[in-house]
Amino acid sequence: MPSTVILEKTVYTIDQLGEMPLPQLALAGRSNVGKSSLLNKLTGRKNLAKTSSTPGKTRSLNFYKVEPEGFYLVDLPGYGYARCSKTERDKWAALTTRYLKNNARLFGVVALLDSRLTPQTLDIDLINYIKALGIEVIPVLTKADKCKQPVRSATQAAWQRLLGTEKPPMLISSHSGMNIDKLWQSFLDKFAAVSSHE
Repeated sequence: MPSTVILEKTVYTIDQLGEMPLPQLALAGRSNVGKSSLLNKLTGRKNLAKTSSTPGKTRSLNFYKVEPEGFYLVDLPGYGYARCSKTERDKWAALTTRYLKNNARLFGVVALLDSRLTPQTLDIDLINYIKALGIEVIPVLTKADKCKQPVRSATQAAWQRLLGTEKPPMLISSHSGMNIDKLWQSFLDKFAAVSSHE
């Protein structure tokens, strides 16, 4: 686990989005996929990211600085949440799009996908968009403790076929801790590989 993970910057509007000086790994997913719970579990801090039973709590880009490694985990606003105005949803989408486009420091996007659901159009669209920008997508299946093994395996296989990947997406659970250490290590390995090429 990292020695420290600190929320360094919160961005609500495009004009607040200045250049951040370190490499970045972003977390993306639907509003109820469990991004905040995952951030808290990864870092071993219960209240680092705000969690809520109401989806759509993350309405900003949140830059979490990871030290001593020296990179940012960037929590993107959740998508697919209907109980807010279209204007607000469009604002989040514009902010996310501006962040993702032409961001030379972004070395990957972790696409968090609900292991209980068959592949959803919104998730597929996001992944295709990120790939089209030339950014690596790291698919991860969340909430693995909330469904039985046959469902998990079927979801893994469906995403593996869709993405054409060598391995199926990793299954994780913020509740039980399943594969959390393994996921964190994969982030560190990804960052180390990027750093070695700079």
